[in-house]
Amino acid sequence: MRHVLFTTASTLALLANAGHAGNLDTNQTPIDIIFETGNYAELSYARVAPSVSGRDNLGNPISNVANDFSLLGSGIKFQLTDRLSMALIHDQPYGVDILYGGSPATTLLGGTLADADTNALTMLVRYDVADGIALYGGPRVVRAEGHVRLSGLAYGPLNGYDVKFGADQAVGYVLGAAYERPEIAFRAALTYHSEVELDLPSLETFPGGAPVQTGDTVSKLPQSIKLQVQSGIAKDTLVFGSIRWSEHSVFTLDPPSAAPNLTELDDAWTYEVGVGRRFSDKLSGKLTYTHEDETGNILVSPLAPTKGRQSVALGAEYQLTDTVSLSGGVRYTWIGDSRPETGTPDTARAFFSDNDAVSVGMKIGVTF
Repeated sequence: MRHVLFTTASTLALLANAGHAGNLDTNQTPIDIIFETGNYAELSYARVAPSVSGRDNLGNPISNVANDFSLLGSGIKFQLTDRLSMALIHDQPYGVDILYGGSPATTLLGGTLADADTNALTMLVRYDVADGIALYGGPRVVRAEGHVRLSGLAYGPLNGYDVKFGADQAVGYVLGAAYERPEIAFRAALTYHSEVELDLPSLETFPGGAPVQTGDTVSKLPQSIKLQVQSGIAKDTLVFGSIRWSEHSVFTLDPPSAAPNLTELDDAWTYEVGVGRRFSDKLSGKLTYTHEDETGNILVSPLAPTKGRQSVALGAEYQLTDTVSLSGGVRYTWIGDSRPETGTPDTARAFFSDNDAVSVGMKIGVTF
């Protein structure tokens, strides 16, 4: 039971916070591979199809602003000694892909764009300090780049402002501790991801002007802390849950010119509960419910036009051979209502409601 039920969890973790619901997180920085048994490698893929539509305050309909996106993940773990192991994890932890349709001359947000991509490489070292007690941690390198355009009547004299952020990379770290009792499939793990500060070379274009290299934009990627607990409750049955806090409020995009901070986000609490069941020696499944609650009011940045989420996910894993497993899952997400705002003081410019997303993912794992 331990192998089959434990590993299915990481497949559903891949099914992203659909449509970047209210923040930049796409996968909640996974570390589950460090708990695999022996030497192990995995490759995962997810596809997210969000629908985020609304209407601006002039009555113009806003069709889906969130583009479909894919996520790739991979990892490898080596059991170096009975107590010491090491893992390398690649993921795409943050991102956004937003584009508003409509004319910037007749709509409040038409043409507004946000596109950002990140890749991260994390090295974790785990040491079992005593029976059932483990410490783990290591460096995490994050590389990011992006593009933002402010467009539409809501931006006044900044209608048409454009900035391209060149790539930069920086180092943060991960620290964690876990307690396990394999005989009852119990694990409690507390993991901290530090913030990462980037200096993004910025090419700014003001309305009616030419592109100008204005210097570096300092941007902080948020710190987070997550508590995960799971336990067997009956033969072949597992329950699990987690609580995660992410300090998204530290994230800024404040270019070196006179342009204002381009986005403001709220801190988020994410809660997850679920149950897993082994149906045979080869097949297991799990059902997961997730709720994300964000602090602050319903006003949001047009570059992240959602507020909180709820989702239900169904996943399964099949043991193809003694060393190869195949996992898959599907998640349906209800995206929270929001009111994109601009200006100082904050002024609502549109209303988004009744939105959702569908995510699918798969993973292949190999023990060697």
